[in-house]
Amino acid sequence: MKSGGGAKRPVTMLGMAMFRENADAIRADHDRRGIPHDSIDEVIRLDEEWRKAQYEVDQLRRRRNEAARGIADAKKSGDEAGAKAIMDEVSTIGSQIDELTAHSEECLATRDSLRMSIPNILHEDVPVGEDDQKNTLHSLHGEKAELPFEPRNHNELIEMNGWVDQARGAKVAGSRFYFMQGDLARMEMALQQYGADFLMERGYTLVQPPLMMNREAYEGVTDLSDFETVMYGIEPDKYYLIATSEHPLTAMRMDEIIEPSELPIKMVGVSQCFRREVGAHGLSDRGIWRVHQFTKVEQIVICHPDDSWSHHEELLDNAVGLWDSLGLHYRVVNICTGDMGTVAAKKYDLEAWLPGADAYKEVVSCSNCTDYQANRLRMRYRTTDGNEAVHTLNSTAVATSRALVAILEQNQLEDGRVSVPDVLRPYMGGQEALRPLAS
Repeated sequence: MKSGGGAKRPVTMLGMAMFRENADAIRADHDRRGIPHDSIDEVIRLDEEWRKAQYEVDQLRRRRNEAARGIADAKKSGDEAGAKAIMDEVSTIGSQIDELTAHSEECLATRDSLRMSIPNILHEDVPVGEDDQKNTLHSLHGEKAELPFEPRNHNELIEMNGWVDQARGAKVAGSRFYFMQGDLARMEMALQQYGADFLMERGYTLVQPPLMMNREAYEGVTDLSDFETVMYGIEPDKYYLIATSEHPLTAMRMDEIIEPSELPIKMVGVSQCFRREVGAHGLSDRGIWRVHQFTKVEQIVICHPDDSWSHHEELLDNAVGLWDSLGLHYRVVNICTGDMGTVAAKKYDLEAWLPGADAYKEVVSCSNCTDYQANRLRMRYRTTDGNEAVHTLNSTAVATSRALVAILEQNQLEDGRVSVPDVLRPYMGGQEALRPLAS
């Protein structure tokens, strides 16, 4: 199956019906990912135990009701001993019901908690591989800059020009926080505005989401057991600062039945994002490449299941169009099985060339999550035969800190200044180059 708009819809629903009726499809997907079947088998076992407990509870309730009807008859006939015996039997049955109900609820909670960690079914075009070295090239864009001087990495550029104060950021907020200032801060704001304008011109509605979410909503959009370690929790309110506007914008319609006439819902979100970023500490991971707070312009689509693969290509086309317009060199890769997370069925990454790091680095992720998030969020659209889960998709447009790194390294001049991309100059009063911060 190919990813075009006319493609046959894959079976992706990870509701209990799939575990009961098509568990082999889930097992086959786990085989592609190189992960064991233990969780699948345990979900099925717990489901069977829950259903058995439910059946036994129903039978006990019938026995109790039948017995209870005999109490009045016994009392009416003056058989107090018989009435007491029946009451004792009813009480015993009630205790058995309570015990089985507690066991049933425990099985259900454990089953569904485990089911939440089982990943989405991958699209058949996802390449098989154990890690990011097996991602496959989709396309190359722009020309690799051949600089007539030894390129500086972005950390050197921001330090020599005074554009970022990491030391004072660490003083007031901790490591990987920073103060951005001068022309670089101005370009960061220009990227936000340009990215939003670019997508609004393509029919996307601008939405500014809340910067925190409750646990229930967050569990609907991602596997918290996999993601919670990089998130900032807010106590005692049990909220989380958002890691991307994808999360609140996707959860925006949770527990709703959407009219088909509303689909597709296309949004562009602009927000601050908060993550406990971890990773290597090389030159490219200093500065503002891997930070705890950043701004992101995000694309979100909620659509009819038949249309999601064409929308996936549309999101990629939007990201490519935007990054092409910035005049930067980058490549698009198709993410392999071993590099996929829990939620997406297929994902593209855009990786920008960083001359200072002599490497391509990820700047955009573009994912089709099919009905995985919608099932968790209980988000459906109305049909004549009942209600069906929508499909949800997301793609970065611009994560501004990483876009800035790419611009700094690719557009650097020998004297340390940086050429401003043509499309951003109207947002910066016609300014052609970033200047050092005045001391």
